[in-house]
Amino acid sequence: MKLKLKARVNRSDIATVRNALKQLSAQGAARTEGDEIAIEAEMEGAGAKELNRALLSALRKVEKRTTLRAEWTSKDGVTERFFDYVLKKTVKSE
Repeated sequence: MKLKLKARVNRSDIATVRNALKQLSAQGAARTEGDEIAIEAEMEGAGAKELNRALLSALRKVEKRTTLRAEWTSKDGVTERFFDYVLKKTVKSE
């Protein structure tokens, strides 16, 4: 399943984020915005929960205090929002 990711990362550096995206075969970009790093990418995986867990785990291997606010959107319009490992909200767009 292909999912689009929009995320904000705190307490990490741009090189670490780009390396994590590369490890997960993500196609997209990461850029610095103030104290945060903004990510826009597309990834393939079993689901949003698994991809979110894989991304955060890769980031936390380098810096344990890293936080991730992520929004994963599937082709059928379902958006899942996560704070770190926790699913906060699921929205179905029409």
